[in-house]
Amino acid sequence: MTALVAQDPRLAPILEKTGMPALRRREGGYPGLCAIVCGQQVSTASAAAMRDRLFAAFDPFHHDTVRLARTDKLKRLGLSMAKIKSIKAIGKAIAEGDIDLDQVAAMEADEAHAALTALHGIGPWTADIYLLFCLGNADAWPAGDLAVQEAVKLALDLEERPDSKEMIKLAEPWRPWRGVAAHLFWAYYHVVKRREGVMAPTPVKPTWPPVKAKRAAKKVTKKLLAKKANGAARPRSK
Repeated sequence: MTALVAQDPRLAPILEKTGMPALRRREGGYPGLCAIVCGQQVSTASAAAMRDRLFAAFDPFHHDTVRLARTDKLKRLGLSMAKIKSIKAIGKAIAEGDIDLDQVAAMEADEAHAALTALHGIGPWTADIYLLFCLGNADAWPAGDLAVQEAVKLALDLEERPDSKEMIKLAEPWRPWRGVAAHLFWAYYHVVKRREGVMAPTPVKPTWPPVKAKRAAKKVTKKLLAKKANGAARPRSK
């Protein structure tokens, strides 16, 4: 962090507000990628619940076991078809030698990013989060993360929130510590917004379990049954 701030003194006031950010590490390899896929476009709580169910269903958690699992089993765990296709495709790529995650860990950030995004189901955000939190890569830059974008806008006093392309340009002065900068901006976002930092590019409300939908369906069913009963009880006109 000291080296980053020395490169760009504009970040010094941000560090003063956040203090030294805590570096969170997650499990790497296939389990790490699957956990991140679970977190794509859902809330943090939903992602955690889905991940826990997935890991509990396969012990040991191995790419061959998961990729050969029945789709209906994975659906019952709360995974969407898109997530199922992703974790199966990643498992197949590992099994067939299309990617070696140990080699990815030894690559530079941009090279590793390209290797990961070549796989089905791994977009730029997923690749960057894996590099940052599972591998601890100091130069990975999550240009598409909404929280980092918003934090950069506020910290650098920009008129509008920068998009992914603009974020890549803005981060050039921070090489080879772009990942360190990401942790700093996540911490700044948390301080300013008082909420969790890491967010997917297009977060949506969780669809599993559909508690509200079930309740709404029950209400509609009751109304229909009541209407039908009233109709049956009403005498027919001659």
